[in-house]
Amino acid sequence: MERLKPYLHQRPKLLIVDDQPLNIRLLHELFRNDCDVYMATSGEQALTMSRDLAPDLILLDVIMADMDGHEVCKRLKATAETSQIPVIFVTGKDHEDDETIGFELGAVDYIRKPFHSVVVRARVMNHLKLKLQSDVLREMAMLDGLTGIPNRRSFDERFESIRAHALREQRPLSLLMIDVDYFKKYNDHYGHLRGDQCLRDVAQALNDNVRRPHDLVGRFGGEEFAVLLPDTDETGALTVAEQLQMAIAQLDIEHRASDVADRVSLSIGAATRLPTSTASLEQHLHWADEQLYRAKSEGRNRTCIQRYGA
Repeated sequence: MERLKPYLHQRPKLLIVDDQPLNIRLLHELFRNDCDVYMATSGEQALTMSRDLAPDLILLDVIMADMDGHEVCKRLKATAETSQIPVIFVTGKDHEDDETIGFELGAVDYIRKPFHSVVVRARVMNHLKLKLQSDVLREMAMLDGLTGIPNRRSFDERFESIRAHALREQRPLSLLMIDVDYFKKYNDHYGHLRGDQCLRDVAQALNDNVRRPHDLVGRFGGEEFAVLLPDTDETGALTVAEQLQMAIAQLDIEHRASDVADRVSLSIGAATRLPTSTASLEQHLHWADEQLYRAKSEGRNRTCIQRYGA
C-alpha cells in the first residue's frame, strides 16, 4: 500500500469541455476547491488535453460548434490512452433518446442545463469517488505480489500507451530485458526465502534507479525484469543499464554459487527503436531478448545493446 499513498492524496483532475465561457465559469466555481479544474472550449482541444492530462472525470457539453460531444466521446473511447476516463454529458436537451445515445457511447451520467448546483456537485463527487476506488483496485491488480513493482499485465498496458505517444512524437523508445545471473543456483544454495528477499531487493534497487516519471520497471516473472525507457536513444539506454548494474553491485548480495561473480549480478539486453505503427510489444521484446541472450552467451554480468530499424 505504500506505493498507493501518494496517489490517494492527490486532488482529482476535472476537465470541463464547453464552448460557452459562462457555463465553464459556473462549473469551475462549483469544483475549484475540491479539484484541479481544467477547461477546454472545443472538441479538438478536449481530445488533446485528455491525452496529456489524463483527467479523472470529464464534464462534456453535447452541443458544440466544431465537434459535438458525442463525437468527442466516441473518439475518447476509441483511444487506449483515454478510453477509461469517465464522461458525464452536459446538455440542454431533454429527450430520452439523447440519453440512450450518450450511454451507448460510454458516458456514465447526464447533467441537464440549467444547472442545479447541489445535484451537479453530488453527481460529480460520487463519480470521482468511484473513479478513485476503481483506480486503487486497478493499481493493486497491476502490482507484482512479491516485489511490489508493476507486473507483466501492467507493463503490457503501459507499453501500448507509451508506444502510441512515441509514435506521434517520433521519439526513440528503448527496452531493457534484465536477468539475475544464475538465480536458480542462488535458490538452490541459499533457499527460497533468501531467494525471495533477493528478488525484492533487486526490484527495489531497479525501481529506485529508474527515476523519470514515465520510465517503467516491471517484473516479468521468476528472476526476469524489464525496463521501458521512452524518449531514450541507445546512448541513454546504455547509461541507464550501467547505472542499474552499479546499483545491484552496491547491494553487495553474496552469491557463492554464481559462475560469474561472488555477488549477485545482472545480464541486460537492450533494444532501441524509433516506433512505427507495425512495431509491436512482442517485436520489441524479441529484439531485447536477442540482446539478453547475447549478454549471457558472452559471459553474463554485462549489457548488450542494439538499435533496430530507422
